[in-house]
Amino acid sequence: MAQKPSIPKGTRDFSPVEMARRNYIFDTIREVFRLYGFRQIETPAMETLSTLMGKYGEEGDKLLFKILNSGDYLNGVAPELLEKGEASGKLTSALSEKGLRYDLTVPFARYVVMHRNDVQFPFKRFQIQPVWRADRPQKGRYREFYQCDADVVGSDSLMNEVELLQLIDEVFSRLKINITIKLNNRKVLAGIAEMIGEPDKMTDITVAIDKIDKIGLDNVKAELRERGLTESAIDALTPVLSIDGTIDERLDKLASVLSASEIGMKGVEELKTIADATKELGLRAELDLDVSLARGLNYYTGAIIEVKARDVQIGSITGGGRYDNLTGVFGMPGVSGVGISFGADRIYDVLNTLNLYPADATHGTKVIFLNLGVKEAAASIKAVKKLRELGVAAEIYPDAAKMKKQMGYADALKIPYVAIIGDSELAENKVTVKNMTSGEQSSIGIDELTADIFK
Repeated sequence: MAQKPSIPKGTRDFSPVEMARRNYIFDTIREVFRLYGFRQIETPAMETLSTLMGKYGEEGDKLLFKILNSGDYLNGVAPELLEKGEASGKLTSALSEKGLRYDLTVPFARYVVMHRNDVQFPFKRFQIQPVWRADRPQKGRYREFYQCDADVVGSDSLMNEVELLQLIDEVFSRLKINITIKLNNRKVLAGIAEMIGEPDKMTDITVAIDKIDKIGLDNVKAELRERGLTESAIDALTPVLSIDGTIDERLDKLASVLSASEIGMKGVEELKTIADATKELGLRAELDLDVSLARGLNYYTGAIIEVKARDVQIGSITGGGRYDNLTGVFGMPGVSGVGISFGADRIYDVLNTLNLYPADATHGTKVIFLNLGVKEAAASIKAVKKLRELGVAAEIYPDAAKMKKQMGYADALKIPYVAIIGDSELAENKVTVKNMTSGEQSSIGIDELTADIFK
């Protein structure tokens, strides 16, 4: 007996109905990207490991899917290297030179550097492609998933951050998802590290406190101790993580706490500029300042953005931030960038949970013509051709099967209209159109078929 087929954990198949819903998400996001002046690019699914490694921090590097070199990948690898294994630190590079992309931002930075002579700065690009992470699969977390990114490089202006917040607001308003946009700044985090006397442990602090929503404050403190922070530093950090009030009140409290830190005060100033500008423009979403927000990625240098759905318990559904130094690692220093990434798969789960799809989101074919014989089918296919030219999604049942079977097919696929050209219709050059929802039927001249009939 053949083995039952399966797919890797953390991946999914999508049916036609599911793909229609996903395309509703992609099309909505793509339309808003273009509305804000972003232009589309694509990059390969795999990148060289040298491009990917070291860009996502210690945690991120562990989640990279590495690809074995093609052919006899063990050929040329020294036997002693195989014996020592990973302890040598060289086995991975000997066996694998490429990896699946972890996100779209690092490949984008590589793209900018490689195509610098063809790019007009500031460069506003968007990208909608899958990414892969060797993560532990769980609800809302997959090993293969789509990201929808929008980035601006070549501009230091905080107006870019303000526009990205507006863009986020517009996308989720169209999708009818209630959201909270969380905002922080990497410079604020650096200032906090200075303030508690642990500036060299900036990465350890950010990786730990970024988990506060998942594991709680007590577990974050335990992790900070494991990472070598002193008890006095942890005690100094705790009240900062508990700052509350309105955004303006929190910013005032942060300014007071970080008054001795130049970089910290710069972060507070940037946050205030962004918050004031969005307040002036108005957002439908809730804007929240969260000093524990770090997103765990080492390349952020300024604003950090994360979006949470308010009506569903799930991880972040959008995130991003400012990354002034990213292209520098590829030999092109001094290019500032800021971007956001929509997690399409989590957005899909939210829409499914809340059933927020419009009624026509999953509709494919608008009308199907039944196949009642050779002559009838010939007339039907001409009518189908005319409707398609008018922009109506139409098809004909391919086989001259029993009418019950054909009607059952239309009903199963929830096709809203069935068109019938039988002997009598053929004689009168007419078509009978049945509305599958109301059951109403009407007789229409084939030459009088219009798109309006099937709305």
